[in-house]
Amino acid sequence: MAKIEMKNKIAELDGDEMTRVLWQVVKDELLKPYIDLKTEYYDLGLKNRDDSGDKVTYDSAEAIKRLGVGVKCATITSNAARMKEYNLKHLTPSPNGIIRAELDGTVFRTPIFVKNIQGTVSCWKKPIILGRHAYGDVYKSCEIKTSSAGRAELVFTADDGTEIRRTIMDMKGPGIIQGMHNLDKSIESFARCCFTYALDQNVSVWFGAKDTISKTYDGNFKDIFQRVFNEDFKSRFDEAGLEYFYTLIDDCVARIMKHEGGIMWACKNYDGDVMSDMVASACGSLAMMTSVLVSPNGKYEYEASHGTVQKHYYRYQNGEKTSTNPVALIFAWTGALAKRAELDGTMDLGDFAKRLEKATLSTIEDGEMTGDIARIASPAAKKVLNSWEFIDAIKSRLETI
Repeated sequence: MAKIEMKNKIAELDGDEMTRVLWQVVKDELLKPYIDLKTEYYDLGLKNRDDSGDKVTYDSAEAIKRLGVGVKCATITSNAARMKEYNLKHLTPSPNGIIRAELDGTVFRTPIFVKNIQGTVSCWKKPIILGRHAYGDVYKSCEIKTSSAGRAELVFTADDGTEIRRTIMDMKGPGIIQGMHNLDKSIESFARCCFTYALDQNVSVWFGAKDTISKTYDGNFKDIFQRVFNEDFKSRFDEAGLEYFYTLIDDCVARIMKHEGGIMWACKNYDGDVMSDMVASACGSLAMMTSVLVSPNGKYEYEASHGTVQKHYYRYQNGEKTSTNPVALIFAWTGALAKRAELDGTMDLGDFAKRLEKATLSTIEDGEMTGDIARIASPAAKKVLNSWEFIDAIKSRLETI
């Protein structure tokens, strides 16, 4: 059978450790036999990012802007232990943070539901779409560790020389200081992406922050969201029978735990980082979640929302075939292929992406799965497979759909 043709390339961003191993297996077994796969390849493995001074990361972001679609494997954000392990020249920043800032994008994460995986929050009947602001806050912060008493100040100097100065604290001894920022333009882009994506998915939007405490910082998020909604989206939401409302983040968490789902939960950057893992884990597994970065001008990067599965990688290096769940990696590829098909008008490529997703989910629903979800499957798993066996089982179903 002739392979499905692709008109244009996808920016392919390779990653680290166990996910890098399975990334190649997915390509070799589930994509290349069926598609004339066209990608522009960037190696975002930790050592290559270090060797290039992160140039490869910025280059990959430019490729996503140029090609319109990217797909990314999970990557390591280095710390002191990783610096020693990989013999790095310097601590490398988060590649996700760089790409999100370059695209000024919003991350949307949605749990993948299957019939025989029961989540731990029994009232969640529909997926909760987590919309995470992907710029600024703690991910672009400036930090100082002080060794003595002294005055900590927040200073802003305008282009015309005007200065605003605030005392953070007269510190009585050694401590730590952190400064964060965000931009009105990025917050507005975040709001527009959330409301636009919500209309596309036909869901209401909840937004939670802490403006009672952070009256200026979080208050600015609240005000911009409300302005954008009132000016450009309220009538469309009313027509679609949808709603938008703001509440405090702690109230939002309490409400979410009693809601049936089927909504978008918009979160600031750190809140979204934490809460997306909470939603994914409560729904079964961090590997059972889709993740897509959407820029305001319509550029898309599909990614695995979990980490590089470090412990499994060490076991793999010792010759073990691990039972690492590759579903998020597979859905990153299907998301990117479906978007490429939509932009290029190649229906057969889009159909293939749907068939691969169906084959993946039907494998699990037929009782064949990896160990992470076998532990919570109901009815119990018929077969607990290692990653290679699981991918083979998907492939056998793919060829019959």
